[in-house]
Amino acid sequence: MYSARSRLLGPAFVLAFCCLVGCGDADRPIQLSGNVFGTSWSLVYLGGPEGVTPEQVKADIEAAFELVNESMNHYDADSLISQFNSAPSGMPIEVDWDFSYVLTAAIDVNAATDGAYDVTVSALSALWGFGPGGPRRFPEPAEVEEALSRVGLAHLDWQSDTRMLAKQVPGLALDFSSLAKGYAVDLGADALENLNIPRFMLEVGGEVRVEGSSPRGDAWRIAIERPEPGSRGSMQAALLVSDTAIATSGDYRNFFEQGGRRYSHLIDPRNGYPVQHDVVSVTVVHGSAMMADAWATALTVLGSEEAMALAESRQLAVYLLKRSGEDLEVMTTTAMRQWLREDV
Repeated sequence: MYSARSRLLGPAFVLAFCCLVGCGDADRPIQLSGNVFGTSWSLVYLGGPEGVTPEQVKADIEAAFELVNESMNHYDADSLISQFNSAPSGMPIEVDWDFSYVLTAAIDVNAATDGAYDVTVSALSALWGFGPGGPRRFPEPAEVEEALSRVGLAHLDWQSDTRMLAKQVPGLALDFSSLAKGYAVDLGADALENLNIPRFMLEVGGEVRVEGSSPRGDAWRIAIERPEPGSRGSMQAALLVSDTAIATSGDYRNFFEQGGRRYSHLIDPRNGYPVQHDVVSVTVVHGSAMMADAWATALTVLGSEEAMALAESRQLAVYLLKRSGEDLEVMTTTAMRQWLREDV
């Protein structure tokens, strides 16, 4: 379903940002940044209370990120998720509250998509070679079937009341790549709110959470990048948002070609093969960065027709781009239209 790249969190997220213009000295934005999860993070905030220093803000943000890293980084052998992944089948492990919260969200999206979204897809990601070295070869059908036997949330024994988790089949592994980065953004936003910082934009590797007004005093302007090779930095559309989160998933930077066909890094766990349909990118606006993250990935796997029908039925704010011959066609849900800026 998503790539196992050489970092914690997977798909190629493609949001760009357009903000910071003319701010008075009394309300000057403070900018912080750093590295985490194999990518970068950035923060712009305003209106911090007296006595709250940028150093304290950065420390609290990074503490939130470290919680996610220790619990959900499957590239860290000491993390909780790695302990589960390496455990034998039938051996229960007590997971922490944050792990439980993220797993529960993944289970809900899995059910809503009839299995198109599945965080146990690691065996297929490994088979297709979506790791640091990229795809190595096209697997044989028998290999795909064997990997599929180690994929599926039905193979988990999950006791939510005691937070005890076990796998029923050997080799099953969890990958929270499509939720954990968004969850880190949500935790960072909680830390900022606990510091009584009312206005901010927090971004981790393209996942965004904004609160209050921008430095201009109006909504934050977030640009959706044009999803074409060689177009990095050009704008496809712009969103005017506040008090919400944004995430994008797409296939146009992470794919391979074989036999004249293009294969996405996103794997459909229902059949074991990379998706080959018409979706280029999906942007989701949601109150939770974690859920925006998960839904953007899930809808990309589904394909445009099924994705838009599901998104509309669940009142999700979605901006979807699909291939239509040599052109790109825009599809938006009713809920997304409130955020779109028309004069791009």
